[in-house]
Amino acid sequence: MTVPDLSDHITIVRGGGDIGSGAIWRLRRVGFPVVVTELERPLTIRRTVAFSTAITQGSISIEGIEAVRVASPSEALEVAATGVVPVLVSPDIPDIDHSVVVDARLAKRNLGTSRDQAPFVIALGPGFTAGDDCDAIVETMRGHDLGRVIWDGPAIPNTGVPGMIGGESGKRVIHAQRNGSLIWDVEFGDVVSEGEHLGTINGTPVRSRITGTVRGLLADGPVFEGLKIADVDPRFDPSAVDRISDKALSVGGGVLEAVLVWLSSLKS
Repeated sequence: MTVPDLSDHITIVRGGGDIGSGAIWRLRRVGFPVVVTELERPLTIRRTVAFSTAITQGSISIEGIEAVRVASPSEALEVAATGVVPVLVSPDIPDIDHSVVVDARLAKRNLGTSRDQAPFVIALGPGFTAGDDCDAIVETMRGHDLGRVIWDGPAIPNTGVPGMIGGESGKRVIHAQRNGSLIWDVEFGDVVSEGEHLGTINGTPVRSRITGTVRGLLADGPVFEGLKIADVDPRFDPSAVDRISDKALSVGGGVLEAVLVWLSSLKS
């Protein structure tokens, strides 16, 4: 059996949030060079396990995989060749010779992804149709189909309801109740009680709606009403704050499967 040279197949992942980071981690773990594109101010809340954090901190290490912020596509190529994940601020797909594009922005709608953006295009979650605007979709809805690769048709439609974790669903996720400047008074891994003060938006308290461990906090700064800003995990496992979630790993496994199936098809 001939093992393909994975270094020849650069993957561009659009969005380095915690779910996209599961895919980035899986791909880099087996040897694919990966380039990540992000916003200047990422909207990630699970920042301890998101490669997007390299944008604000300069670098991050997640379970043995290193990522650094880079300034240009050429620097991204140089860094990717060393085994480190480059993270580049770019609203568009950078001018890099690549084999795969993964839309991991989880916008619940198509923001412009099309099959002509790479030889193989993958999208995560709802808002896409496999065989139309992408080659494959990886299901992101918790349940029996989580991480499943869809080759024809859409993913499960967005329900607007967060997945159930530890017996809690919507109450574990906190959204901004107003526009303003967000400041936190808690840190990742803190155990908080229902109703406990977590921070403020323009001086108005932000409170936890359940008892649990703080595992998601949007970076301090401007927010708008309705924006997801925090996540409290009711399972009381502070160590999970620094570990890729089961959901992210499952979705990442689906991305890796899809890429390997595509590579295998090239030889037939």
